[in-house]
Formats: sequence, C-alpha cells, structure tokens
Amino acid sequence: MNFFATIEVDDPEGIIEKLFKDEKGDRSSTTITKKDEKLVFTIKANDSVALRATLNSITKLFTVYENMASD
Repeated sequence: MNFFATIEVDDPEGIIEKLFKDEKGDRSSTTITKKDEKLVFTIKANDSVALRATLNSITKLFTVYENMASD
C-alpha cells in the first residue's frame, strides 16, 4: 500500500527552500516544488511508518528554522 502527503509552507524569502532537497530512499521519497511564494512538499511512502518518519524529519527542520528565526 502506498501513502501520500502534501505540506505547503510559506517561503517568501526562499530561505526554507535552501534547507531542503528532493530525497529518495528505499521506503519514501520527497519532492519539493515552488508555487508562488510557497514550497510544496510531496511525500510518497511505501508504509505508514516511513510516512510518519519523513513527516517528522521535515517538521523537525521547520521547528529548528522557526526557533533560529525568532532569536
């Protein structure tokens, strides 16, 4: 069974875009596209555990960026 998720994040300055790159692993892949001033993360995973791990990795980096930007 395949699982899919999409995350959109505002990135008017393009800073977040520099933190990420497309990735392909054995159990999941992430594609990043720019749409106006937003980044769109499209995740495809072979199972729910891989989907959750990928989502956690992405949101952890969002949290680090958010904390650094607020300092």
